[in-house]
Amino acid sequence: MLRKLYNWTMEKAAHPHAEGWLALISFIESSFFPIPPHPLLGLMCLAEPKKAIRFALVCTLASVLGGLFGYAIGYFLYDTVGTAMLSAIGLAEEFPVAACHLRERDWEVIFLAGSTPVPFKLLTITAGFIEMALVPFILASIAGRALIFMTVGILFRMFGAPIKRVIDEYLATVTTVFAVLVVGGFLALSYLSGGDDSGQHKCAAAAIEAAR
Repeated sequence: MLRKLYNWTMEKAAHPHAEGWLALISFIESSFFPIPPHPLLGLMCLAEPKKAIRFALVCTLASVLGGLFGYAIGYFLYDTVGTAMLSAIGLAEEFPVAACHLRERDWEVIFLAGSTPVPFKLLTITAGFIEMALVPFILASIAGRALIFMTVGILFRMFGAPIKRVIDEYLATVTTVFAVLVVGGFLALSYLSGGDDSGQHKCAAAAIEAAR
């Protein structure tokens, strides 16, 4: 099943309109869509390694713009739209913890979320809700998203064919590694306040309150 899905996605990644789909998914994933753009970006880079950096740039810019849309949802429409979105994608319980970390660590949390496979949408909506300063939000979003997407683009541009051979041969292992990275991103986000005991206790208390 995994192999069939991989082959099907490889075909779509080489579609003439694949770049538009990548931009759309990157945009909406930053605000409400549950599926991240990372797999599609990787497969498009596999299909056309010479365009890998271009694809990564499209992904980065669209994701940052989508993050601004998520920020606007949190800032203007959290009670009417934001709560429904977070509930629909199963992130409502994480909202108080995300808000706590953002208040304690500000742009660092946005950068971390942007540069790991954790749900970026949770932090963009939350940042708008707590009225985080817009300039640091934008700069941290650009830095975080560029770090993860442009790294993918550069690696595939330089080593596209060898990477494709590895994925073709070890698809299940590569999928497992990506899943581990997602979990690792969540753990990093959870312990971001580790160097500040007061901040850590506040966010731990927020997690306990959210679970009630």
